[in-house]
Amino acid sequence: MSQSTYARSLAARYAPEDLQQRLRAALCEEALDPDRLDCDDIAAIDQLHVGGREASRRLLERAGVEPGARVLDLGCGTGGSARLLMAEYGLQVTGIDLTAGFVGVAGWLTRATGMAAAGDFVCGDAQRLPFTEGAFDLIWAQHVLLNVPDMMRVLLEAQRVLRPGGRILVHEVVAGGAEDALRFPVPWADSPRHSHLLEREALIERFTGHGFRAAFVDDITADGLRWRQKHSARERRDGGAVLGPALIFGEGFGTMASNLMENLAADRIRILQAGFVRR
Repeated sequence: MSQSTYARSLAARYAPEDLQQRLRAALCEEALDPDRLDCDDIAAIDQLHVGGREASRRLLERAGVEPGARVLDLGCGTGGSARLLMAEYGLQVTGIDLTAGFVGVAGWLTRATGMAAAGDFVCGDAQRLPFTEGAFDLIWAQHVLLNVPDMMRVLLEAQRVLRPGGRILVHEVVAGGAEDALRFPVPWADSPRHSHLLEREALIERFTGHGFRAAFVDDITADGLRWRQKHSARERRDGGAVLGPALIFGEGFGTMASNLMENLAADRIRILQAGFVRR
């Protein structure tokens, strides 16, 4: 499969064409104004990575990011993490995602939450970034590399757009120690076609072999499993809730969430947070 064909198939997998209309209708049903929101209003559809907002805050505080840094949010999705970086840490964020539907939603929700001046969003490929050399101080990547078949291209592009000494912060799903196969579907893939998990050491070696040094690598699997168990219990209890991850992932989200939890518990996957510095 060619790179462009793969990119199109991945983008199509993530967001239905009517995503923005679906989300606006759900917000109206909850008596919220879709054009005047705050981040708490949309947290249930906005923080979809393992660990949610607390995991994002943990990574930022572990890295010690300075206010005002120029950040590229790689695989920004609907922009939830970008808005957290803007609102809570005073960062200037550009988000990029393959999925045009996600980029449209990210722009709308950022305007609706009053943060349009602190960020912008573009549709594009992490393997061909449309930015100049040294444009960013920091690259933020949450649950992105697991969809990338050729990580070398991404790292070369990351090197190019980061200033010397710039950093990439990673919150990633990696292969665990279990020998049995991953159970699908999961939130990032319905089959092995879109799932490209590396083991911990292989992930680190990709970075250190392509112009980066590791500043820290933390395994947060136990925290991630507790988070998923808590949210699964809440989702079962609030099965009729209008706002929730199923609006993004579709009716199969319950199965995805259950498989994610089982894969974590069985050590088929692990969750890492890491910081790498451009040499």
